[in-house]
Amino acid sequence: MNLDPNQKIAGILMPLFALRGRHDLGIGDTEALGEAITWAAENNFRALQILPVNETGGDNSPYNVLSAFALDLTTITTHPSRLPELTPGDYRTIVERHDLEALRKGPVDYTAVKALKRELLEAAWKRFNRGDGRNGRGKLFSHFLEQHSGWLPDYTLYRVLLERNGGIEDFTSWPRGQRSAEEARVWLSGLNSSERQAFEERRLYFAFIQWIAFSQWSMIADLADTLGVALIGDVPVGVSAGGADVFASPGHFDLTRSCGAPPEKVFKSDPFTEQWGQNWGFPLYRWEVMAHGNFIWWRRRLRLLRSIFHMLRVDHALGFFRIYSFPWQPSRNSEFTGLSEEQARALTGGPLPGFIDVDDDTTEHREHNRCHGEILLSILNEEIGNHRLIAEDLGEVAPYVRPVMSQMGLPGFKIPMWERFESGFMIPASAYERISVATYATHDHPPLITLWEEWQKGAVKEGDEGLGCRKILDELLDFAGHPEIDRMTPFPGKVHLALLEGLLSCNSWIVIPMITDLFASSLRFNVPGAVGLANWTARLPVPVSDWNRLQGSLLSDWRMAVIRHDRH
Repeated sequence: MNLDPNQKIAGILMPLFALRGRHDLGIGDTEALGEAITWAAENNFRALQILPVNETGGDNSPYNVLSAFALDLTTITTHPSRLPELTPGDYRTIVERHDLEALRKGPVDYTAVKALKRELLEAAWKRFNRGDGRNGRGKLFSHFLEQHSGWLPDYTLYRVLLERNGGIEDFTSWPRGQRSAEEARVWLSGLNSSERQAFEERRLYFAFIQWIAFSQWSMIADLADTLGVALIGDVPVGVSAGGADVFASPGHFDLTRSCGAPPEKVFKSDPFTEQWGQNWGFPLYRWEVMAHGNFIWWRRRLRLLRSIFHMLRVDHALGFFRIYSFPWQPSRNSEFTGLSEEQARALTGGPLPGFIDVDDDTTEHREHNRCHGEILLSILNEEIGNHRLIAEDLGEVAPYVRPVMSQMGLPGFKIPMWERFESGFMIPASAYERISVATYATHDHPPLITLWEEWQKGAVKEGDEGLGCRKILDELLDFAGHPEIDRMTPFPGKVHLALLEGLLSCNSWIVIPMITDLFASSLRFNVPGAVGLANWTARLPVPVSDWNRLQGSLLSDWRMAVIRHDRH
């Protein structure tokens, strides 16, 4: 696939879980994604970006992964048409035990969806394991086991133990002898032959799930390639402290601190986040230890992801230069809300949240951080090969970050409302660097229609708030090339189309509106810092197969605009 920045393209961002497909079981899956890729090609989108698809834990956040390598079983299409080992009879029998109508109707019910998909995969595995469904596929499975031997054995060891320990993701609470891969291998060797055989067979079941997942994702990548749609995956910045990666290689991670992001103007979802920043709960990487192994964990991770994606978004690329971290876990956040720094020090014994290894407080420290990020990103860039990386560089951006990215040819993000000259004026679309990705919002932000309507409400107020809201409305209309539109014009219709065309006019290599911004929807996928079950559950109201029919006029305007701006 030609990924030359000299040819500008338009893309679209859509979380996989939010899609509704032909056979979905309450969550978007590979089949729904295939439908979306076909739809994208029909509507002049040349890239389709999704959120991470690695296996998640109990909070279901795609950025809190139990494994940096394993794919989440919810992404698998568990219909007999896509899963040869599952018979139509078994499928019907199992599905009839679940309330499929309720699963498909509302937001994602992860507990119910995972239970249903596990049942279906268990049935497929039993038939495959006794030989009914092999028919030569056994050799393909054996080849998969060999091909993924660098990570799969430790993952399946972890996965069986996680199951045996009631799904408790804190492996430090598991029985002695099971708290790391090294210990568990010794423990496993001490079991009697029948116990060990049962354990090993269960490991094969979890390997089977990964084989099915990677097989389906490989077919999806082939489809995208055939249709000329670059599939953009996502590399989460962290991994779960209780996940398979830490279990397998505890020496690679610093569990004494928790990584996150400093307080900023945009995300103020709760008093803690406003005061201290976002505390994500991921362990820090011990880069010096990883360097001794030539960063094989990262190299292996990139090689695996590039096998199913054309491009990869590197989450929180700023953290490769310096990472903001907390001396406490998120479970203790409430203890620190409202405390002064002195009071917080009394609780921690001295340390406060801050940048690791060092802050940018001296020339030497800034150069250290610049070199650190340059080395790490160059390793990722080296491993991506003919594919391309996109560095997510939103947040508190140090002055050396973007020059390093530019030198390496790594596009970062441009969000028009935030891209400003030192004078405070908004940078025009034509002045954006070609090696960049432009969008109005990511999965973490409110949709554009929500922001617009909030600014319109604020615009009628007196004082600084009203002035600021009127200013941003006028600036965006000017950015879109339509200053003649009245700022109080309702968003749907004229304003919506103008802002979409304004995005297409950017000099950026790729423009990627979020699916909700394309359809002028107020649906929101994530509120950073918020705790609860609503995040990562919202689903688009209608199936992919209905988009062209229900949004025909809008999509016709979009296709013509893409052609006008030579992004097709």
